[in-house]
Amino acid sequence: MLELSILGFLYEEPLHGYELKERIKGLSGHIRPVSDGALYPAIARLAKAGALEQRTEPGSGAAPRRILSLTDAGRAGLLERLRHPKDVEITDGQRFFTLLAFLRHLPDPAEQAAVLRRRQAFLDTPASFFYRDGEPVAAEQAPDLFRQGMLRIARATGTEEKKWLAEAIRALEDKP
Repeated sequence: MLELSILGFLYEEPLHGYELKERIKGLSGHIRPVSDGALYPAIARLAKAGALEQRTEPGSGAAPRRILSLTDAGRAGLLERLRHPKDVEITDGQRFFTLLAFLRHLPDPAEQAAVLRRRQAFLDTPASFFYRDGEPVAAEQAPDLFRQGMLRIARATGTEEKKWLAEAIRALEDKP
């Protein structure tokens, strides 16, 4: 998720590390805050792999700033990740939101729709936070107020997401 965020934000424009960290924090920081100890090693891995490059520019204060930008290989890598997301990027809600934040960069609406169909198929599979005898427990079957609340909120969120997915897929299929 961190590397996808780095590639996605740098696809949009070159940034220095602090700006990049702030954007990632805005996207997912309240759920999974990004530390310097995670961000800068990820940047180093991507640079070593040839996905991004760094250049130094004078800073607004005394210290120079390292500006990060994507290489052609980094752009191609992002598009490939968007075309073929990992299963966990489809099934995990926060990771899927990160994917959605950059899905617009895929130039082909049919490829965008294919990713949304994968999420739609995942949501159409019966599931729950709790199971009894191998079957998902519905909110109405939950043993207490709090589990009922979890399940009702998840159901309402899932209903709205399914509705949006259907609308988005139709809109993408109508594009020439």
